[in-house]
Amino acid sequence: MPIVTVFRSRLRPGVEDAYRGLADQMSELARAMDGFVDEKLFVADDGERVTIVRFADWASHRAWASHPEHRRAQQRGRDEFYAYYDISISEETEHRRYEHP
Repeated sequence: MPIVTVFRSRLRPGVEDAYRGLADQMSELARAMDGFVDEKLFVADDGERVTIVRFADWASHRAWASHPEHRRAQQRGRDEFYAYYDISISEETEHRRYEHP
């Protein structure tokens, strides 16, 4: 069963450029991991950021969550970048998709 992480955050003022570099590295790392399904980033008009990441199962999600480079990035995020963040993780119990032909 796929695992969905919803990561909401707001950056501290003036850190956007440095953060973008680290975020790009983490996105690239996640995409290279076994079990990665997809990722989307949205930025609201008020500056709140929402990243949605899906992994195929709990094992691949845990591998991502505990990856040493990701753990270092998490600490750097708390030390340097985030004014706040909120993480929700859940099992995807149903998935539907429509695509216009």
